[in-house]
Amino acid sequence: MLTRVKSAVAGFMGGIMAGGSSGGGGNTGSELPLKFPYMRPQFLGLSPDEIECSADHIARPILILKETRRLPWATGYAEVINAGKSALNEDQACCEVVVARRRPMSYCPPSTPSKTPTDSEGLVFHYWALFDGHAGSGAAVVASRLLQHHIACQLQAVIEILRNLASLPPTVLALTRAASLRGASGMPGSPSSTPPPPRFFTEKKVQHESLVIGAIENAFKEMDAQIEKEKQVYNITGGCTALTVVYLLGKLYVGNAGDSRAIIIRNNEIIPMSTEFTPESERQRLQFLGFMQPHLLGNEFTHLEFPRRVQRKEVGKRMLYRDFTMNGWAYKTIEDEDLKFPLIYGEGKKARVLATIGVTRGLGDHDLKVHDSNIYIKPFLSCCPEVKVYNLTQYEHGADDVLVMGTDGLWDVLSNQEVAEAVTTFLANCDPDDLHRYTMAAQDLVMRARGVLRDRGWRITNERLGSGDDISVFIIPLMYGNRQP
Repeated sequence: MLTRVKSAVAGFMGGIMAGGSSGGGGNTGSELPLKFPYMRPQFLGLSPDEIECSADHIARPILILKETRRLPWATGYAEVINAGKSALNEDQACCEVVVARRRPMSYCPPSTPSKTPTDSEGLVFHYWALFDGHAGSGAAVVASRLLQHHIACQLQAVIEILRNLASLPPTVLALTRAASLRGASGMPGSPSSTPPPPRFFTEKKVQHESLVIGAIENAFKEMDAQIEKEKQVYNITGGCTALTVVYLLGKLYVGNAGDSRAIIIRNNEIIPMSTEFTPESERQRLQFLGFMQPHLLGNEFTHLEFPRRVQRKEVGKRMLYRDFTMNGWAYKTIEDEDLKFPLIYGEGKKARVLATIGVTRGLGDHDLKVHDSNIYIKPFLSCCPEVKVYNLTQYEHGADDVLVMGTDGLWDVLSNQEVAEAVTTFLANCDPDDLHRYTMAAQDLVMRARGVLRDRGWRITNERLGSGDDISVFIIPLMYGNRQP
C-alpha cells in the first residue's frame, strides 16, 4: 500500500500530462470523438495559429482581449499558460449575456447568447465563468460551453415568479390546465371535494434570491450529470473546478465549486465572494463520509487524521488524532487499523484526498481512481457550489470598484490584499473613460502572478517563486451593474 500511495501523485501528474497532450483534453488512446474541440475562450477570437503560439511554456505570452472586441460591462480578461505542468492550458473561460426564454416546463431548449436581449424575450442575465481543468481539459471545455445553458434552463421554470418581486414566491405552484384535468373529481388520486380541516402551522418565507441560488445549484448538478452521461459516447477527460458569476435583477450571484476565488474591491475595501474547497477546508465532510461508508475507503485508507503517518512500532502507544466530530485534537491508543493511509494527507496546496486530488468540489472526475487500485475518488467530490449574493443596488459604485475572478494560479502567489492593491493602483493611473483599462489591469495582474523568467525559474516581487500554473483573470467593473435595468 505504501509503495502504491507514494507513486499515486506521480501517476496522477503523469495522467495530467498525457491527458493534456490531445486536441480536446482526451486520453491519447481514446477512440471516442470529442464533444467539443479544444480551443481558447471564444470571445478572444484567436486563430488556430494564435492558439498554437500561445502554448509556449517558455515564453508564456499573456493573452488579452483585442482592442476591437468588447465584453459586457467592459469586462477585462487576461490569461497565460502554465510553465510545463500540462501540454495545454487547462483553464477555460466564458462571458455572455444569456436569455432564459419562456417555454413550457416540459421543454428546455439550449439558450443562446443574445447581443440585444430584451425583457420580452424572457429573463436576461449576464454570465461570467472560469473553469480550471485537471487530468485533461475535456471537462473544462464542455462546462465552459454548456453550464450557462443549464442555468438558463433552471431559471426558465421560475421566470414569472422572479418578475413579480412584489410577492413572495408561492410555496406550492398552481397546476397547469392539463394537470388539473388529470386530478379532476373521480380520477384516482384526485383531491376530495370536502375542504380539509384548518391547520395551525408557520410557513417559512422564501425570498426570490433563494430561487436563483437554487437554480444555480441545480444547474451545477445537471452539468455534472451530463458530463457523466456523455462520457459514454464522447471523449471528455478529467474534471474541473467552476467559478461563476450571474448578474440578475440587480444582484450578483457568485457560485464556486473548487479552489478558484472571487473578491470585490470597493472603495479600497476587500469583500471575499467565495470560499475555496480543499481537503483541509472540507475535512469533516470527507471524514464523515468515510466513517459512514467505509467500503469507499477500500480497506486501504482510514478516515482518521493524525499529525503524521503512523508507524507500526507505535501500535499500542497514544498519539494525537481527530475525526469528523472534532476541530481540536485528542489522544487515542494506536491500533493496527490506524496504520492505513489517511483519507486526507498533507498540508496546504500539498493536501490530497485519497493521495490523489487536491480539490474537493468541481465537475467531472467520474472515472478518477486511486493509483493502481479500484477505489473511486468521485464519491468524495461534490459538484455543489457555494453561492454568495451581492446586492449591487445598495451601493453607488465608482469606476475603480471591481469584482476580480481568478483561477488558483493567481491566488497561489498573490494574496487578496496584494491583488487589491495592484488593481487599485493600476486603475488609478488610467483614463477613467478608457474602456480597455480593465483588460490592461487584468494583464498587469497576470503578469505579476506569472513573474519574470530568471535562472532559478519564474520569479515575482521580492524574488518569490512565481506561478507555474495556468492563470485566468476576469476584472468586472461594478458601476455598469448600476446602469442595468
